[in-house]
Amino acid sequence: MFRTALRNVLAHKARLLMTVLAVMLGVAFVSGTLVFTDTFGNAYKNKSAKSFDHVSVAVQSEGGGSSLYGSSDDREAKKPPRLTDAFLKKTRSLPGADSAIGVVSGFTAVADKDGKLVGGEWGTTGANYYPGKGGKDPRYDFTRGSAPTSAGDVALDSRTAGRTGYKVGDTVRYSTDGPVRKAKISGIFDTEDGSVLAGGSLVVFDNDTAREVLGKSEYDEIDVKAAAGTSESALKASVEKIKPKDTDALTGAQLSDDQEKMIEEQTSSMSQVLLIFAGIALFVGIFIIANTFTMLVAQRTKELALMRAVGASRRQVTRSVLIEAFLVGLVAAVTGFALGIGVAMGLEALMNSAGASLPDGPLVVAPTTIVVALIIGVVVTMLAAWLPGRRAAKIPPVAAMNSVHSTPTVRGLVVRNTIGSVIVALGAVMLFMDDNYVMAGGAATIMVGVIVLTPLLSRPFIAASAPLLKPFGVTGKLSRLNAVRNPRRTASTAAALMIGLTLITAMTVVATSMSSAINKMAAGSLKADYTVSMANYQPLTPEVREKLDKLPEVEASSPLRMAYGEVDGSYSRIAGVDEKDFGKLTSLDFTSGSLADLTGAATLLDKETADKKGLKAGDTVPVKFDDDKTAKLKVAGVYQQNEMINGLFTPLAVVDPHLSKITDEQVLVKMKGGTSDKAEDTIVKALGDNPAIKIQDKDAISNEIAGAINLLLNMLYGLLAMAILIAVLGVINTLAMSVFERKHEIGMMRAIGLDRAKVKQMVRLEAVIISLFGAVLGIGLGLFMGWAAGNSITDSVKTYTMEIPLGRIAVFLCIAGLVGVLAAMWPARSAAKLNPLMAIKSE
Repeated sequence: MFRTALRNVLAHKARLLMTVLAVMLGVAFVSGTLVFTDTFGNAYKNKSAKSFDHVSVAVQSEGGGSSLYGSSDDREAKKPPRLTDAFLKKTRSLPGADSAIGVVSGFTAVADKDGKLVGGEWGTTGANYYPGKGGKDPRYDFTRGSAPTSAGDVALDSRTAGRTGYKVGDTVRYSTDGPVRKAKISGIFDTEDGSVLAGGSLVVFDNDTAREVLGKSEYDEIDVKAAAGTSESALKASVEKIKPKDTDALTGAQLSDDQEKMIEEQTSSMSQVLLIFAGIALFVGIFIIANTFTMLVAQRTKELALMRAVGASRRQVTRSVLIEAFLVGLVAAVTGFALGIGVAMGLEALMNSAGASLPDGPLVVAPTTIVVALIIGVVVTMLAAWLPGRRAAKIPPVAAMNSVHSTPTVRGLVVRNTIGSVIVALGAVMLFMDDNYVMAGGAATIMVGVIVLTPLLSRPFIAASAPLLKPFGVTGKLSRLNAVRNPRRTASTAAALMIGLTLITAMTVVATSMSSAINKMAAGSLKADYTVSMANYQPLTPEVREKLDKLPEVEASSPLRMAYGEVDGSYSRIAGVDEKDFGKLTSLDFTSGSLADLTGAATLLDKETADKKGLKAGDTVPVKFDDDKTAKLKVAGVYQQNEMINGLFTPLAVVDPHLSKITDEQVLVKMKGGTSDKAEDTIVKALGDNPAIKIQDKDAISNEIAGAINLLLNMLYGLLAMAILIAVLGVINTLAMSVFERKHEIGMMRAIGLDRAKVKQMVRLEAVIISLFGAVLGIGLGLFMGWAAGNSITDSVKTYTMEIPLGRIAVFLCIAGLVGVLAAMWPARSAAKLNPLMAIKSE
């Protein structure tokens, strides 16, 4: 049986090519993902290990290390300094300590030569240069110039210098909390800092300047290096004896291990997402494999019947088909694995070109990746081929010798349709549960049910296409009859395309509806023309609002100044606002009370908080601020909150006494002439063309969020493209094998006058019908999934309403039609080239 299977594989290698390609692409996706994440993780681990070479023991504030974005809890700021110069001096004099340095870091925006922010909103960092042993800071390796020594000097990392064209001696503009500062570049350095490796920027100041501009009263971390012969654990024990209260001492090995775990978690998350889409691609491939082996078995029915007649058992026939599948899967797995290495290298190049700046490192091909690739390729192929092989073995030899074409029994289709209907009903029930995981399972269940029902659904759809095919005359009619001849085959081919389009349509509907909801939210909540904030949404100095208020073009402004505390027993954020102008800048939908009463010791509550606490306008609510002082605030009004405006609002005079440092989260601004390029330019110039400050109107706020949604959507489109490509291979495969099956029939039609052009047209139209059937089914199911997903969103986003992106859906249908035309090129050409006489002679 093995020799028979091998002979069959070699005899049908052309017809098995599409199956090999489908499995190969799926395996390439999986192995490429595993190789890429292993390589990416290994490179980061090596880099992070190097970045801790100078650290034997690190002393950090309890719960956390250096904080780039500070603490939102004002109580932290009120604690007395712990990691001071005095403590640093103590650690340096410990027995077994070779050296010790203090570390501070924080957000620092750097402008390029065109005044634009360098390094992105979240990856732009400032840090200190602390001269340790020998006057050097081991964190930085200077390649040009020297370390900064005064407030007028800074140093830049080499990657940022390369991107911006800055050189030693150039003047650079930067900002940390609002005001723009200028400094001369004293040096350029290499670093193993993770944010720089990920595409961010790093600005280094001298130690005193760093602490001043970053607002640090103490060090974020103190790093101690052990002397030769002293172990990390011994040094840690010494540090433990003198470290201040509320601080942690960690060894360099612990820090490296923690960072390694964090990297593993990050790469694991990315790997899981990519593997989900690889799984979808392989799931689509199963339909092609099953279709291929079903058709191959049907074409070899007489051969298999003869084998049964001469003594082969059912089990041997099934085994023969599975051996063929094993050989096909093995070839596909090996080639897919080799292609996967190329995919991994392509992913790395793509991310680097997008500015990710991944660290350099050798390509990592783990033994487990090889094993996984081989197992997936072989097992998926054999599982998909098992049912066709089992069906072949069940055909009685005499019946099989009488007819090559055995159509599905009515009973079989009835059973299939009943099972499909039950599955769809079960999925529909799950969709209306409260649990998101159950709902996701319901969506997947409905998709499986619709796949089972596709033979039933194919007949009415293909019948409905008759008027559209009428202009094509006899070829249109023949293509329609060919498509409906074997509903299972048509359904299986269309289902492969349907899966990808279902997911794409559902995601497009949710993304479009969400973008629209955000636009409505911004338009309905804000009267302000502009919001002014730091690029990374960290606190602004009050100086920003003071400068804006001096502009004659400004009609009204108010800061959002955050305090924190317990409101009637629950920890909450409390926003201080200018009560005189707040009503001109926001549009609040009050359920009780009004803005007019927001004076003195008063507050506005969102409806959700008011309902939880049983409060209404006129009631008094107790507040305990983070400085442990209390206040009783009168509820001036209760408003309907949304994702953009929520929480408690109170006059500035209420929150200011409870803040250790006065800062604003953002400033709302209304201009006398409304929004315009001139108005925005006025604000930009008033703030010194500051790279750290973001100025946005309502459209910009909406577009920023919508842009993130569209970026995610485009990434998902790209990931699902593999599933669509495999579906295209399925259409090609089905048509090619269908043409082979109908060779005799096509020869007869050619003999009675159907020319080559008409034969090509017939095959092309059949392909378009199948593709459009899959597209219509996928889009319809995707719209339903989008609606179901939207129902779970409306509870949290009140402005969300389902919007159908008709333009994109039209594009999807056009692409499906084009897929049909392109997929039919080779099968149509093969059909047209058939010699009529030779075709008539074939069985």
